[in-house]
Amino acid sequence: MTSLRKLGSSDLDVFPLALGGNVFGWTADEDRSFSVLDAYTAAGGNFIDTADVYSAWVDGNKGGESETVIGNWLAARGNRSDVVLATKVGAHPDYKGLSANTIKAGAEESLRRLRTDYIDLYYTHYDDPSVPVEEIIGALDDLVTSGKVRAIAASNVTPERLQEFLDFSDREGLARYTALQPHYNLVSRDTYEGSLQEVASRSGLAAVPYYALASGFLTGKYRPGTQVDSARAAGAGKHLETERGRRVLAALDEIAEARGAEHATVALAWLAAQPTVAAPIASARTVEQLPALLAVGDLELTQAEITALTTASA
Repeated sequence: MTSLRKLGSSDLDVFPLALGGNVFGWTADEDRSFSVLDAYTAAGGNFIDTADVYSAWVDGNKGGESETVIGNWLAARGNRSDVVLATKVGAHPDYKGLSANTIKAGAEESLRRLRTDYIDLYYTHYDDPSVPVEEIIGALDDLVTSGKVRAIAASNVTPERLQEFLDFSDREGLARYTALQPHYNLVSRDTYEGSLQEVASRSGLAAVPYYALASGFLTGKYRPGTQVDSARAAGAGKHLETERGRRVLAALDEIAEARGAEHATVALAWLAAQPTVAAPIASARTVEQLPALLAVGDLELTQAEITALTTASA
């Protein structure tokens, strides 16, 4: 059985692959979402990632659809205590920004949709530089103190601002970010590596990267002249036009064949082997897409394989 990983300095232990909830209520309807969630947890997965804004970008949706699906599933299965549930605040059309009132009201709405009385990991989705650090941390600390949130985390934040948050929490003895959700994968390394990763490493934060498979490009299904039926095909396909994208694909081809593994598994295993990374996030809109993602817990790349992928993605 795949062993769980400690999430930074929190008391949360998570499966090494976080299941992305962005597709629930979007490209996966409720029945299909339930099937994916059932299969993920049956395989030992326990880390589900969503956000209050998912999927407001879809015509007819208003945000909160993913949380509603997950909440219905939790209620139907009665398994809330078996799941580490992560959601985010700050981007929902009705709860934009990170004022104290927005954070608290957004949390209440997420709790209602998720049909639970606590959130395991609560992210500030996008930093809001117009709000002072002390107001944001103060509001998050209130949620932790009240028992509505177990641990807090940040996403889409600059290294400088992240350090400010951490310093303030340490100085005042308030809730402290334990995890960071950066954009990070084999074809997008400078979005995390460097000063942001250094702050995370120095401060003991666990990284939970999003776009871990570059919108599907790193599954290996995007090839010259191939049409892929996906809502994210245009974004993923653009990597074929770059030299880096083609180099990474060639390296994935070689290692996947040698190890008898799926391209997605190899790409996720490289990410999981990087400093500070606890669990990459990847989503599946069908049960058939799950095995390649779940296998990351059992695939340990050799140092030579890690180096080959690191070189190809430079």
